[in-house]
Amino acid sequence: MLKTLAERAFPVSEAFALASERSVGRQVSFGEDDVLDVQDLDSFNFKGIDIALFSPGAKVSAVHAPRAAKAGCVVIDNTSQFRMDHDVPLVVPEVNPHRIADYTRRGIIANPNCSTIQMVVALKPLHDEWKIRRVVVSTYQSTSGAGKEAMDELFTQTRAIYVNDPVTPEQFPKQIAFNVIPQIDSFMDDGSTKEEWKMVVETRKILDPDILVTATCVRVPTFIGHAEAINVEFERPCDADAARELLRRSPGILVQDSREPGGYVTPLDSQGEDAVFVSRIRRDPTVANGLNLWVVSDNLRKGAALNAVEIAEILAGRYLKKPASGGPRRAVGA
Repeated sequence: MLKTLAERAFPVSEAFALASERSVGRQVSFGEDDVLDVQDLDSFNFKGIDIALFSPGAKVSAVHAPRAAKAGCVVIDNTSQFRMDHDVPLVVPEVNPHRIADYTRRGIIANPNCSTIQMVVALKPLHDEWKIRRVVVSTYQSTSGAGKEAMDELFTQTRAIYVNDPVTPEQFPKQIAFNVIPQIDSFMDDGSTKEEWKMVVETRKILDPDILVTATCVRVPTFIGHAEAINVEFERPCDADAARELLRRSPGILVQDSREPGGYVTPLDSQGEDAVFVSRIRRDPTVANGLNLWVVSDNLRKGAALNAVEIAEILAGRYLKKPASGGPRRAVGA
């Protein structure tokens, strides 16, 4: 988030880096020249802070996001804690930026799940044109979605296999190296996982409550970048060529769809990129009004940091009063 704020030259007069007590005193980079001393989240006074970007885990956000909001700070929270709260807007700027105005209800704006974000960015222009009835999505999600330790486990297991050392899963329920795992997050009573449930309920909250969504979420042995195979059924007749042009003209989307070897985007191609990439656009002949899409994005950027910063940009530019000095704002990253 700090890197993205700096890259996009977000107007800020003073920035603070917050973490738990054990990280106090460490330093983190903010742009090319600035270094921030990490301060203690538990004791930090949010009074006078305009915007806080939170990504400390749901339990920590549950305690400190309301505390920051009570002090007059607007929190953009990247955890799952507030996403389904009725009075907290769940925002993807390319899809429902008008919902940012609802921050006044609680002082909190929720950042959606990474896999949901890239899907709804791709679906929004198609929904506006033909109205989506049903979505069937299968995800191919990288290990970074489970954190640094999960990425380390993929690296360690891969190395162990090459030198014939034993492999012991710790972060994942099964070996991740040279394997795929059809479980992300915990299981629910109906057999779905929480990740699959998130894609269903978040898509309906962000895009349209009438859309039917079914998801299968799979962890794959890559480091960065989520991919999704999406089947969409519309209420009105659709066309693959028209869809391709709609997507090309839509914000936040890059279409790379040549029907030849390599004429599509892979998770590796998306690393470090801001866009949601769409490839393999084609008609589904098994339903009356159906299309298939391949959607890829860097889950750490558009799936998390960039989406939060884009929300902050709209919030600062349209809704928050400028300081009396006319200068830039004070921001916090937790």
